[in-house]
Amino acid sequence: MAAIEGVLTAMVTPFGDDGALDIASARRLAKYLVEHGSHGLVVAGTTGESPTLSDAEKLELLDAVGDEVAGEAMVICGTGSNDTRHSAELTRVAAKAGADAVLVVTPYYNKPNRAGLRAHFETVAEAAGDVPVILYNIPSRCVINLDPDFLAELAAEIPNVAAVKQANNDELGPIEGLDVLAGNDEIFLRCLELGGTGGILVSSHLAGSRMRDLYDAAAAGDYDSAREIGVEMLGLIGGRLRLPMVEADDEQRAAVRSALERNGLLAASA
Repeated sequence: MAAIEGVLTAMVTPFGDDGALDIASARRLAKYLVEHGSHGLVVAGTTGESPTLSDAEKLELLDAVGDEVAGEAMVICGTGSNDTRHSAELTRVAAKAGADAVLVVTPYYNKPNRAGLRAHFETVAEAAGDVPVILYNIPSRCVINLDPDFLAELAAEIPNVAAVKQANNDELGPIEGLDVLAGNDEIFLRCLELGGTGGILVSSHLAGSRMRDLYDAAAAGDYDSAREIGVEMLGLIGGRLRLPMVEADDEQRAAVRSALERNGLLAASA
């Protein structure tokens, strides 16, 4: 199974003023991200407001983005939830629709024990067929932590469990049998230094070229730093969100703009 690696951008989902998907903007953003450093894209992840997307909308995004960057970048679809049957069915359809990999979050809220977690991931991975599964460990949102030993067990027991998006900074490190991806932007460099293969990132919307440079330098053994944050001011998409997420107020927008200007990112995005 090919390595899951590089700068993988967790795409925001563009919405129109009426709250509907803006597919044209999604296509434009996908193309831009690949042209500015992304090795791959994640659609329908948390950054893409997956909790408020219907399955049909997730698949529509997958189809549009996959078509736009076909042959240029990996396209990963978020298919996880706390409902095993739902996750398995969405995974099965996404795999048939052409997803290069699926991202499957730890079941949240219902807090299954280890036996339940193992059964959940086995069922979803089976539905994926030959498509690689990326586990998503984010205890700050899901309460449950997938510790490194358990992750290694899952990798050994489930053939197509290929990687983990590790969003537990305290347990960042190599895991036997898995490609380890930084789940938080601030640990991207540290993840690479520890032998990780890349990161599922957000600030690569704006600093994608720099983050690609960082990845390439790390791959060559020359470790450097990267900057983060910003999306809307690129001018590629609007700033519409779906409730319960709300738009930044004037003070917050001014703070973001100031940070972008200090780091020379706003001018580069013009």
